[in-house]
Amino acid sequence: MPEKIKRVVIIGPESTGKSTLCKELALHYGTAWCPEYARAYLEENGMNYTYADLLKIAEGQLILEESIAEGVTSDLYFIDTNMYVMKVWCEYVFNNCHPFILEQIAERKYDLYLLCNIDLPWSYDKLREYPEEGPRQELYAIYKELLQNQQVAWNEISGTGEERLMTAIKIVDRFNNQS
Repeated sequence: MPEKIKRVVIIGPESTGKSTLCKELALHYGTAWCPEYARAYLEENGMNYTYADLLKIAEGQLILEESIAEGVTSDLYFIDTNMYVMKVWCEYVFNNCHPFILEQIAERKYDLYLLCNIDLPWSYDKLREYPEEGPRQELYAIYKELLQNQQVAWNEISGTGEERLMTAIKIVDRFNNQS
């Protein structure tokens, strides 16, 4: 395990290419990536989730993130979703956020955030909830404001396909060379 793993988190609204970008970046840099635990949880338990389920999903995300981190041999580690996503999800759907999630936001340290723009067309997936443009714009604005009000470096990722990936690679390279 490297002395210091730089944790790069990919966040943003649903259907913005987070998982694809995470996988592609990990492949490009020859490192590991952590998938979004919520997908596996919802596939197993269904979409009629409760506020309590979001706490279970948050806990599962952290367990998955740490278990994969133990095997990281590179200095970069890409993470699809973190507690900011859980905070936004809790507050957007239930108007409340579990104290555990807020505590984890304060305690956990990440090195770079990539915010995926909503410029990709929404694509159907049985686990997605917000196909309309209004909620997508609203959620994107929430994520952007959240990142603007914290201390970790972050960048927006826009474009499609290869363009999106190349933009992210340039940002990660610049970040990795500076730190």
